[in-house]
Amino acid sequence: MNYLDKIKLTYVIAVIVMMLFIAFIIFVVLMYNRKQLLYLKEKQLNAEHQNQLLQKELEKQKSIEAERERISHDMHDDLGAGISALKLQAEFLKQRAENDDLKNDIDELLKTSEEMNLSMREMLWSLNSGNDTLGNFIDYSKMYAQNFLKKTKILLLTESEDVVLETIITTEQRRNLFLCLKEALNNAYKHSQSNQIKLSFIQKDKEFMMKISDNGIGINHEKSEGNGLRNMKRRMQEQNGHCEVTTENGTHLFFRIDL
Repeated sequence: MNYLDKIKLTYVIAVIVMMLFIAFIIFVVLMYNRKQLLYLKEKQLNAEHQNQLLQKELEKQKSIEAERERISHDMHDDLGAGISALKLQAEFLKQRAENDDLKNDIDELLKTSEEMNLSMREMLWSLNSGNDTLGNFIDYSKMYAQNFLKKTKILLLTESEDVVLETIITTEQRRNLFLCLKEALNNAYKHSQSNQIKLSFIQKDKEFMMKISDNGIGINHEKSEGNGLRNMKRRMQEQNGHCEVTTENGTHLFFRIDL
């Protein structure tokens, strides 16, 4: 083989090697693209599946909320009308009654009717998903505290700090916080001997705190923890929140939840 033939052979081998190298690169690129397409397709399918699950969950939540609204309206129409009729009948009987003992019994019946009416309103408020904001919770809590204390000598003070009124709070959080508020106010009224209660609402980013303070005699730590305090702590634990009590210059209850 002469020198020229060797050059031609070397050139051919080089071209073949180059073509094989290019073919290998093209193969790698095609395989990578294929894997990318498969990955994207799988991701898209997963996203569509997640969207379907999310859509089903949203539909389920809407169905639950619609059922809650229906129950709320039915209770308002049926129970509300029944309680009103009961009160009217009791008042009519009281006007006709001549016996003082009977009048006292009718007064107790009227008192029970009013308590039932208030309980029904609280239940309707709890069921209404339109109240699932901090603004609605705070407004209703203030109104309840004012009505609860208006016939007592206890002065009610309220304050809000950095609260974004439109912030969403779940129905369960709202309900349990409100029940803690009722228990705390009732305990303060019965046991604290205070003449002032301060109700505070504070928001720090995703944390919401409700504080109820009185200037009374405080809690006797020698006595065992009462059912009321245990119930409040349990309710907060169920919502992954906290209930704390301090007794410096009165009793101070702190309720914290993550929004």
